Amino acid sequence: TGCSKKNAADAKITKENLKVGFVYIGSIHDEGYTTAQDKGRLALESQGIKTMYVENVPENADCEKVIRDLIDQGCNVIYTTSFGFMDWTIKVAKEFPNIKFGHCSGYKRSENVSTYFGKMYEARYLAGIAAGLKTKTNKIGYVAAFPIPECIRGINGFARGVQSVNPDAKIEVVWTNTWYDPAVEKQAALEVLNKGCDVIEQHQDTTAPQIAAQEKGAFCIGYNVATPNAAPKAYLTAPVFHWDTFITDDVNSILEGTWKSRAYWEGLKSGMVDLAPLSSLCEKGTQEKIAEARKAIEDGSLQIFAGPLYDQTGNLMVKEGEVMSDEEVCNMNWFIKGVSGVIPLN
Repeated sequence: TGCSKKNAADAKITKENLKVGFVYIGSIHDEGYTTAQDKGRLALESQGIKTMYVENVPENADCEKVIRDLIDQGCNVIYTTSFGFMDWTIKVAKEFPNIKFGHCSGYKRSENVSTYFGKMYEARYLAGIAAGLKTKTNKIGYVAAFPIPECIRGINGFARGVQSVNPDAKIEVVWTNTWYDPAVEKQAALEVLNKGCDVIEQHQDTTAPQIAAQEKGAFCIGYNVATPNAAPKAYLTAPVFHWDTFITDDVNSILEGTWKSRAYWEGLKSGMVDLAPLSSLCEKGTQEKIAEARKAIEDGSLQIFAGPLYDQTGNLMVKEGEVMSDEEVCNMNWFIKGVSGVIPLN
């Protein structure tokens, strides 16, 4: 019965009875987002902690069923790793107050649900430096998943990095409305490459845009994990997540009995996000420029979203001397000057 399950979960969580479940939107072999998320699970396994996972879970009611199945199989800590799993996570968590949940990239929390994400726009700023120095046409393409703040702030952070070394470069955004669809991602990449973009960046879960860049004789920046072998004649670097930074910290706090629901949102300094090693295709001097910017971001002397900041139509959005707050960055819904592309109104 439901009662006995709840009572079983009441027992103190120890390393012996701990079982951690993961709900994945893609395949652990996608060489992108889910591969990166799974490194968090593997870090737990390496500590002798029992884990389970389910791949290719859609962002609909199937997600709720998967969460319940993991609970039935004894999971007492569950991580749901995609934005669209948010409401199902909150719904099930209400019924199982003794189970701890972590939801990736969402904004809804409760007593037993934390949210976690990385300040990827910091790593994207560094990637922008590599792209800005590499482009010859001053046209850089950006293949992006959904017109939501997560993607928008990443595009803007990247554009700031580009503009820091190449103020003439323009960013061309194309939306795919999918996280994971290699064929659609590749088609979108070809669309911007055919417009004359000679470097592309992506907010997508597969290497398809990178492969498109190589086929067109252009250059690319990956995402989520380092993928130098996917398109070796095109790949420059990739902003990457180290989900294990959060997952191991979170699980250890459960075992120590200090766990509290929180909104975890950390950047370069914590190691939660990073820039993968540069390939030999990067322009000379790129490494030095990136090292300089990284140090400034980490010590706080470089604020990526400090004013004056104008939107793409020239309106002043952030005044000189002001810096966007975390909350404003979290809810960003406008493109900065130099980015072309439309943000559809939801």
